[in-house]
Amino acid sequence: KISYINAVSAICEASGADVEKVADGIGMDHRIGRDFLNAGIGYGGSCFPKDIAAFITIAERLGVPFNLLKEVQRINNGQKERFLKAIRETLWVLREKRIAVWGLTFKPDTDDLRSSVAIELVADLLREGAHVVAYDPKGMQKARAIKAVADAEFASSALEAVNDAEALVIATEWNEFANVDLAVLKEKMRTPIVFDGRNLLDPGTMGRLGFDYHSIGRASVKPR
Repeated sequence: KISYINAVSAICEASGADVEKVADGIGMDHRIGRDFLNAGIGYGGSCFPKDIAAFITIAERLGVPFNLLKEVQRINNGQKERFLKAIRETLWVLREKRIAVWGLTFKPDTDDLRSSVAIELVADLLREGAHVVAYDPKGMQKARAIKAVADAEFASSALEAVNDAEALVIATEWNEFANVDLAVLKEKMRTPIVFDGRNLLDPGTMGRLGFDYHSIGRASVKPR
């Protein structure tokens, strides 16, 4: 279901549809339900990536290629790459750009960083020369020990992370980020560009407040 709605999100972006409305419609069928139909930058954690890879390997050893799960993997990996592409195309050059990243754990309400897409995203931004300032409510201590993100700066709060930032990337769907004071957020940023990898914020509101806002499976919004 996660990879299905992520695949649908790419179609929504190309067609101008809203993946949240599409997911609501699909979820009205009680045989499917709305759970897990949340478009984003991909799943992580200690279970999904490992279990899917193991199932594919077992099937191949039995001589039964499991193409469905291979496609699930491909779509999941592709979500992060599409998101990165949007960041590159909007910011043009990442080198020396000050980019705030909210979220490091693979999901909210945990300190677990295993197979976290957020960590991969920070590592990618650092490799391209960005100055990353990261914040996570619970994952900071473990993140500091990860070599791939050692060059990131770690802030003590979400709003400290965005101070003078040229862009904000939301990588984990913590409630704290969904409930941020948007007026204060805009005031603190050097340029109010937001890449919402978890669709936490409302595009209409972001546009009205003067943000350049990009999310998953929804049309980008420019300042009004």
